[in-house]
Amino acid sequence: MTNSGTFAVADRAALSGSPAITLPERIDWVDYAKGICIVMVVMMHSVLGVELAAGQTGFMHGLVAFAKPFRMPDFFLISGLFLSRVIDRDWRTYLDRKVVHFVYFYVLWVTIQFAFKAPGLAAEHGSWGYVAALYLESYIEPFGTLWFIYMLPVFFVLTKALRRVPPCLVWSVAALLEMVHVATGWTMIDEFSARFVYFYSGYLFATRVFALSDRARSKPVQALAGLAVWAVVNAALVYDGCSEWPVLSLMLGFAGAVAIVMMGTLLAKMQWLGFLRFCGEHSIVIYLAFFLPMAAARALLLKFAPLDIGTISLLVTLSGLVGALALWRLALAAHANFLFERPEMFWIAPRKKQPELQPAE
Repeated sequence: MTNSGTFAVADRAALSGSPAITLPERIDWVDYAKGICIVMVVMMHSVLGVELAAGQTGFMHGLVAFAKPFRMPDFFLISGLFLSRVIDRDWRTYLDRKVVHFVYFYVLWVTIQFAFKAPGLAAEHGSWGYVAALYLESYIEPFGTLWFIYMLPVFFVLTKALRRVPPCLVWSVAALLEMVHVATGWTMIDEFSARFVYFYSGYLFATRVFALSDRARSKPVQALAGLAVWAVVNAALVYDGCSEWPVLSLMLGFAGAVAIVMMGTLLAKMQWLGFLRFCGEHSIVIYLAFFLPMAAARALLLKFAPLDIGTISLLVTLSGLVGALALWRLALAAHANFLFERPEMFWIAPRKKQPELQPAE
């Protein structure tokens, strides 16, 4: 990224439907930002799971509530940042990288999750037929924690298909869908309506996002001041119960996404909390595998640990993160790479010689 003139040209290209940015394969602050995102996702599932099982809340509950307005918006915005690099590819290559890639992991890991949960589900409902029906339904209604990678291919295909539609129109409709708070009970419809505007914004305004990061890196004191103001406002609106009001929810989603970009940039500048960067580099690994160590730690700690609910929630969160990375290392050591790397037999387009950056990896 260079000067404001460059960004002005790029932004005009974005508004015409053809954003174009030239970036290195890995960007430090993006990995930090993705690390923050995946930690918040694991934290949410861990804390709410512990509190549901225990029937009470702990000190982690407030942190999860604070992150709710921006936890998924920033993840989807970051997922759209690099789309301009590949959106002009032929459909076969595009579908391979942006659809088949995620479909493979969804099918594999929804099957793994069912393998672990099937006995309990069958005992609870008294029927293996129920389990089989639920498994088949998971290909229509995303199952459990995996809805994010179920949704991404839809966003990728739709964004490419809408390239000839005026971007302002697409963005306006997407923003309206978020603000009306669609609630049908179907994950695909509801989450699409709530999240597409952030993904499309990541694609459409990528140059502005990277410009924001550059400014935060060059003016860290101002960035810290902005983050402090944002944190106070976000907390006040969340704890006052109005963070999900129409319009306000959209504003908080974008404000939080901007805050995560700035946090990631400042952490990258200082090279602090390298664990977050590592988590961001391996966010797909954590996302796919955290459910198993999380569930095991929750059961064991609630049964045997004489600790308060907040501490248990924190330990379960750490178990989900570290446990997922440990499972990944074990899989590599056991030559079970297929659990986290798509085998070539499931590629429908030639593979690049150098690994390309994936939005959720």
